[in-house]
Amino acid sequence: MTDPDELRRRTRTLLAEHDPAVTEPLDFLRARYDAGLAWVHFPHGLGGLGAPRALQAVVDAELAAAGAPDNDPGRNGIGLGMAAPTILRYGTEEQKERFLRPLWTGEEVWCQLFSEPGAGSDLAALATRAVRDGDSWVVDGQKVWTSSAHNARWAILIARTDPGLPKHRGITYFVCDMTDPGVDVRPLRQITGEAEFNEVFLTGVRVPDAHRLGEVGEGWKVAQTTLNNERVAIGGQRMPRESGMVGKVAAAWRERPELRTHGLHQRLLAGWVGAEVARLTGERLRQQLTAGHPGPEGAGTKLAFARLAQELSGLEVELLGEEGLAYDDWTLRRPEAVDFTGREAGYRYLRAKGNSIEGGTSEILRNIIAERVLGLPAEPRTDKDVPWKELAR
Repeated sequence: MTDPDELRRRTRTLLAEHDPAVTEPLDFLRARYDAGLAWVHFPHGLGGLGAPRALQAVVDAELAAAGAPDNDPGRNGIGLGMAAPTILRYGTEEQKERFLRPLWTGEEVWCQLFSEPGAGSDLAALATRAVRDGDSWVVDGQKVWTSSAHNARWAILIARTDPGLPKHRGITYFVCDMTDPGVDVRPLRQITGEAEFNEVFLTGVRVPDAHRLGEVGEGWKVAQTTLNNERVAIGGQRMPRESGMVGKVAAAWRERPELRTHGLHQRLLAGWVGAEVARLTGERLRQQLTAGHPGPEGAGTKLAFARLAQELSGLEVELLGEEGLAYDDWTLRRPEAVDFTGREAGYRYLRAKGNSIEGGTSEILRNIIAERVLGLPAEPRTDKDVPWKELAR
């Protein structure tokens, strides 16, 4: 499927058979998935048509013009941006059939059980254990900074299955049912006042071996697909010019001329150019994705996104002066999604502080860029070949 006109015809057929004005949104989304118009680059029968990824824009434009519902991607970003491409690459046919359709329609929200209190930047040092017991694995441990865990039905989980191997080689990747006994989700209140993140305690959780992705002990390799897609999802989103954070700052500049100074103007110009460079770089990265899976290059876009978000949100607060310090509500809330542009400047400033941590810290991303993109000498790692159980913790 490479013909844009044929995609338009299929999309119009979908709209004619399932008029968005009278069709329930969930029914429409299910029909869209079954028609192969969910993510057109996925295979037939899995929401796609085996088409080039770039042709998704043709479908999206037709649906937007008709007022068709979307699948609220902000609510299930981890599922759509991270779990789905990993399941597609490493899942069995049964796993793909079971998980991808309700994931895309938003019927089942996903979260990510990767980071731990002792394994954040050094994720491969994770200590959560999974022990084989017949056709299941018994999982015990603690995960942290888990976005959407309070809304999620499923989680992508990595756990240590062989502590006698070096840390990168004794990990296995699973899909965990968040409704199972032994899964305890607790809110983590942030500097914004919200509990967007959670800590998750796993006590004797039984995960069927049928929910394992990839081979036993190859979880680190599977996780790289997830992490590479995560960085692209965070830093490489398709956005129009002067949207997002830079759009909010530019709007304040235009609407409030009395707040302007020469110094703030110079910073705004630098931020605007940086945002435009990042936007175009993200577009180029997405074009490269049409030829295969994302690689380490996504680390660059995510690194730039974090830096720009923090610089621009700080500039907005300075531009607004006392108004920039206002905050609408410190009540503990557990939101379904992050809303950077729908809240006030104070929220954007505080929430942006997390951008250089989530999705890989900026320090780790610089290492990835240096070693895996630029080919510079690797940082010395004395624990590379040491069994995990012998590492100091």
